Amino acid sequence: MLKNKKMVCLIAGLLPLLTVLLISAAVTAKKITAANKQQNKQQVVSNTEEAQTPVLTDRDSTEPVSRSAGADRYSVYILAQVIEGESADEPYEGKVAVGAVILNRIESPEFPNSIPGVINQMDAFESVSNGQYQRPLSEESMQAAVDALNGNDPSDGALYFWNPAKSTSKWVWSRPVVTQIGNHVFAR
Repeated sequence: MLKNKKMVCLIAGLLPLLTVLLISAAVTAKKITAANKQQNKQQVVSNTEEAQTPVLTDRDSTEPVSRSAGADRYSVYILAQVIEGESADEPYEGKVAVGAVILNRIESPEFPNSIPGVINQMDAFESVSNGQYQRPLSEESMQAAVDALNGNDPSDGALYFWNPAKSTSKWVWSRPVVTQIGNHVFAR
């Protein structure tokens, strides 16, 4: 009986100690998580005086960077990546037009309703299919993405674009062409 009382006292004495240790571990884990989130925050993409490559670890960020299309930072960055991949050698107006086509697709019921959704559609963009969109991002492509998001649409509402010297798709040629900018034609 005395042995059982000693055991109960020992356990009763250790219980608060274990509680303190568990709370301490939880607080430490919370601090580490908060520090990691702070470290992974993305840079705002609104001023492109210096080309920057934000860290893309917070893909669920919903903080808008533009009034149009409600785009988050990740969406702006991948829009700029596709602009770079599809139109690196095109004039600036052509880069903005490529971005506008992606945004025009979001507004169309024929396509997904988000920038990542449109960009990641199977075979929608050659640069995504072949990995060219992952080339180093230029300041000009980033600024073109921002301009497109701010409503600039040199494509005149186009949903498609292609290089007529390279495209062999009969279907794409069946689309009504609305304009040509640089080496790309834009169609609805």
